Amino acid sequence: MVVTESPPERAVMETADEALPVYRPDREVRARRPLELAWRTFAHIFRQKFIRRRERFPLVTMLEPLEACNLDCYGCGRIREYLPVLDKTLTLDQCLRAVEDSGAPIVSIAGGEPTMYKQLPELIEELVRRKIFVYCCTNGLLLERMMKRVPPSKYLAWVIHLDGMETQHDIAVNRKGVWKKAMRASRLALEAGYRVCSNTTLFRGSNAEDLHQLFALVTDMGFEGVMVSAGYDFVDGPVQEMFLSREESIKVFRRVLTDEAIDRIRFYNNPLYLSFLRGERDYQCTAWSNPTYTVQGWREPCYPLADRHTDDVNDLFDASLWENYGVGVNSKCANCMMHCGFESAIIYDAFSSPRSAADLAKGMVGKRAGVGAS
Repeated sequence: MVVTESPPERAVMETADEALPVYRPDREVRARRPLELAWRTFAHIFRQKFIRRRERFPLVTMLEPLEACNLDCYGCGRIREYLPVLDKTLTLDQCLRAVEDSGAPIVSIAGGEPTMYKQLPELIEELVRRKIFVYCCTNGLLLERMMKRVPPSKYLAWVIHLDGMETQHDIAVNRKGVWKKAMRASRLALEAGYRVCSNTTLFRGSNAEDLHQLFALVTDMGFEGVMVSAGYDFVDGPVQEMFLSREESIKVFRRVLTDEAIDRIRFYNNPLYLSFLRGERDYQCTAWSNPTYTVQGWREPCYPLADRHTDDVNDLFDASLWENYGVGVNSKCANCMMHCGFESAIIYDAFSSPRSAADLAKGMVGKRAGVGAS
């Protein structure tokens, strides 16, 4: 997320961006996106859709073992939404049971700040042992410490939250020095052979030039890919005026996702999702693909919305539930363009439309894009 101005009660940091860090490893150590991820994802969808004949099924398990965080970002509604239970954490057994109940081949560990979860090393170790692909989202502050306990694996990727270059990022997360800490941890992770991605959410005030600089930097450093998404207008977000309407989001993404940028930058999102963000394609949400388990249970209906929590993940795949949600159905969904709902819609569409499948494959080969996982 990028904010060009702080609210009156929060002082804008006056430090200027320093010289860009240069990543020049003595040898090729960058981890690559494993081919196994693609064919395992394809096999999972084929099995669920054509063998088990399921209309709705999970692709990614969103796991939030805690909601506490060591930052207070402008666009985050999570720590405020879960304020009464910030002291609670899931047990390791609860985490593993949720992953088993979902049955998805990919797990995105989020929160809160997952590196604050005391059993994170054990959780990742067990998921990797089961050959489940893990994407661990983090602001990077505790990543160096975590890497001492979690070895590299093709089944593990660190997803670094980056809202821009130094000045913009540190304003957005409301703390000076976070960008430098995150970038140092990212370089060390790359040098150690970890898979590393970045995750950036766009809001009102997003600076296209600043983001192009960031995206080019992490691409050159060897990040596996840049993940981008439109911000969801969380009711509990502290700065409501930063949230964009769908029309405004499209205008912002047209400035950020230029043809030149897409050719230059290694995006992790699939190319049709980038086209969707630019307003060139239209899809209906399939947020049931990313069921989210928290300290209060499964969020119903989806990752951005929790009108209630349930103990049974299968409640999230009930057709009657989705009669009440989606673009054009529920006002809460009107402005949502988040990847957790729409990137999966593109992947599922490719299984039903040969033309969509061809467009997806062509874009992935030609634009060096991938299939976003979280």
